[in-house]
Parts: sequence; structure tokens; C-alpha cells
Amino acid sequence: MFDELRELYQEVILDHGRHPRNFRHPPEASHEAKGDNPMCGDKLIVYLTVGSDPERTISDVAFLGKGCAISTASASLMTELLRGKTERDARTLFAHFHDMCLGEEGAANHGPVDDDALDRLKVLSGVRQYPVRVKCATLPWHTMIAALAGTTEVTTE
Repeated sequence: MFDELRELYQEVILDHGRHPRNFRHPPEASHEAKGDNPMCGDKLIVYLTVGSDPERTISDVAFLGKGCAISTASASLMTELLRGKTERDARTLFAHFHDMCLGEEGAANHGPVDDDALDRLKVLSGVRQYPVRVKCATLPWHTMIAALAGTTEVTTE
């Protein structure tokens, strides 16, 4: 059973890595940031269209760049999951995902999270066995947080 699940996770990562979703530069993006992982060579730009409503709802999210299958798959999944979320929801999902990648689920109370979204991100949870790969999986998310904060660049170093 475990091997079947791991094989399924690998297939999902490879699919998103080869055929990334939302791989584009939306002209109406209100926020963007560049992310760099010099250790692996991953480089990407995350684009967000954030509403002016009090919750700052993300109406569009996309990315461009190149990197390993893990960083590309993570960026692709992130873009699918964040559309329609508020800034707070995006930050909370990232915090839970980051803990999952580090093997620290439940270590901190980040608040309520979209369990379905977090379940979809479990395909990347295997990176915890390879600490250098945690940076690959979390780079798009750190870049998204930087974009929301108005920071133009982020690096894993």
C-alpha cells in the first residue's frame, strides 16, 4: 500500500513538473516576486492578482521560471490552490505546508486550514526525507509570501 501511494505521489509530481498549471505572466498581476534557490538552480517569478477587498482575495496566481520537478510541481499546485483564497488563508496554508515539509505537523497552531488543499499538498511531503529538497518545495511559497509583503526577491540562501 505504501509503495502504491508513493508511486502515485511521484506521478503527480512528474505530471505537474512536466505540465505545470498556470505557467504564464498575467498582465493584470498586482504583486510579483522573484525566487531563487542557488543550491538547486531553481528560479521563478510568482504573480498574484490581489483584490482591494478587506480580505485581500487572490483572484489569480501564476508563475514563470525553471527548476527541478519538485519546485515546478510545488509552484503548479500552489497556483491551483490559492485562487479564490484570502491573503490570510494563503499565509496559513503556507505555514501548515512548511511544517509538513519539515515533518513538524501540529508543532505550532497556525489556525484553521483548508484540509482539502493541505491533502493535495501531501504529494510533496516526502521532501522531509531529503532536507536539501525542502527548499525546492517551499521556494514558490516563500516567493508568494514575499510578493504579498511587497518584497521583490527571495532566496533560499
